[in-house]
Amino acid sequence: MIARISKSLNEKEKGFTLIELLVVVIIIGILSAIAIPVFMNQRQKAVDAGIKSDLRSIANEVESYYVDNQAYPADGTVAKDENGKVKVGSADDAALIKISDPNTEFTYEDKGESYVLTGTNDEKGSGKTFTYDSKDGGLDPEGK
Repeated sequence: MIARISKSLNEKEKGFTLIELLVVVIIIGILSAIAIPVFMNQRQKAVDAGIKSDLRSIANEVESYYVDNQAYPADGTVAKDENGKVKVGSADDAALIKISDPNTEFTYEDKGESYVLTGTNDEKGSGKTFTYDSKDGGLDPEGK
């Protein structure tokens, strides 16, 4: 028996015990339980940031339309087309803006001397509706 123990000590068997492996698996589980919800929240924030960026791009094109025509586009002339791009104006040379996510819904409302753009993405985003009001100074960054 002593010979077997001394042989075992001399060979220095290498490997992990079951307890060590279980501890590693538990640590990985805890880290993933923390990281996955944070990652999912970041995806929603990215979609929301895309909506805000798209609203600013559309607003820039609406302002360009105003400079060219001395009036804002009429209701119904700023809308998504069948290719998922937002068209500003009704002419053949109207600006087409590629939006970041084709599932995002936009509305445009002409108020005469100002306009209001709204954008939301209930499928992938936080479900907030973001508003760009030219009369109130632009984008509401918090959403509703």
